[in-house]
Amino acid sequence: MALMITAQCINCDVCEPACPNQAIFQGDEIYEIDPARCTECVGHFDEPQCRTVCPVDCIPDDPAHPETREALLIKLARLGTATHSP
Repeated sequence: MALMITAQCINCDVCEPACPNQAIFQGDEIYEIDPARCTECVGHFDEPQCRTVCPVDCIPDDPAHPETREALLIKLARLGTATHSP
């Protein structure tokens, strides 16, 4: 499942550089996550790095984009950004 950033975002700028897939970008008011690029860090890390660094815990699962681990790995392969074997 892709992740999303909620309105509680304080625009602290720590999540964007933490994303290995460059899925996070500055939106009109808060940071946003591109669900086509978000793999929840599968293939890179054991847990989503944006959640790890977020000081306000505003990055839940995006219910509009449910995906299995296998689907996330396929997406990662399409992106071509894997750093190590999952």
